Amino acid sequence: MNFPAKSGYVGLATPGVPGSWQIEAKGYQFWTQTDFMGSFTIKNIRAGTYNLYAWVPGIFGDYMYETNIVVSPGNVVDLGIVVFNPPRNGPTIWEIGIPDRTAAEFYVPDPLPGLTNPLYNNLPAERYRQYGLWDRYTDLYPNDDLMFNTGVDDYRKNWFYAHVNRKLNTTTYVPTSWQVSFDMTEVIPSATYTLRLAIASATFANVQVRVNDPLKILPDFSTGRIGQDNAIARHGPHGLYWAFSFSIPGNRLAKISGEKFRLRFQGSFNEEIPVGVACSKLLDNQSLLNKSHVVYEASEDDRVDELCQDLYEC
Repeated sequence: MNFPAKSGYVGLATPGVPGSWQIEAKGYQFWTQTDFMGSFTIKNIRAGTYNLYAWVPGIFGDYMYETNIVVSPGNVVDLGIVVFNPPRNGPTIWEIGIPDRTAAEFYVPDPLPGLTNPLYNNLPAERYRQYGLWDRYTDLYPNDDLMFNTGVDDYRKNWFYAHVNRKLNTTTYVPTSWQVSFDMTEVIPSATYTLRLAIASATFANVQVRVNDPLKILPDFSTGRIGQDNAIARHGPHGLYWAFSFSIPGNRLAKISGEKFRLRFQGSFNEEIPVGVACSKLLDNQSLLNKSHVVYEASEDDRVDELCQDLYEC
């Protein structure tokens, strides 16, 4: 089943790989947005050889047309129907947030009274522009880190918009570990499950994920050191987009009697960080999908991600 990729972003940029347009600064780029039916036209393009790139708000992943597109003066290039097959392994078990390359949908705290900028007092959508919000995490979680219970908690109220470090004093910050607690009606030990992590921005961050064992020395997955955006300190909800997928064997999800499953996200460095080095990331979206054909009930927050199993035209 196909349906239109409405409001998708489509552009021509220097040939590369999916998503490489983000870091391309020397060549020309020409972008537009699709209409309600997924149609688009890009006009006034400088002659040259390009790749066609695209992404759709609410859909995980990047698209790139399979061949180069050569633009000559005065000619028209008709690509016909272009189909985007987003990465999809199976039904969604749970999802936090919306894969739209911004962290603005998550909980953004009020600034401290002495740091409030009145320009944004009546602009709820611009709350993240207030100064010093990164230190509000320490105020909200002075001792224990964030714990999110899927199916119970609301990411708009219970998921802090930025995974930042905890401030110990005026000169020292330490990394924080967030946990996601979830339940499943059935686990197939022989099946492979997929965790997808979308990051809206990162600054010298290293995300380490541990499954069911928070004290495990080596993580089950690590992004490595990523990002130099500094979007949080610049009061922005997004920067360079990062997308990660990794497999979890079903036997790693063996349930501990009387407990739910746990994913632990260790953020930033493993050592204390001196003030002045901002090490943080903006989480865009994360979801767990199963690769088997067992159907799991979807929660309200899964509705957007469910669309990923279909094809998109532009």
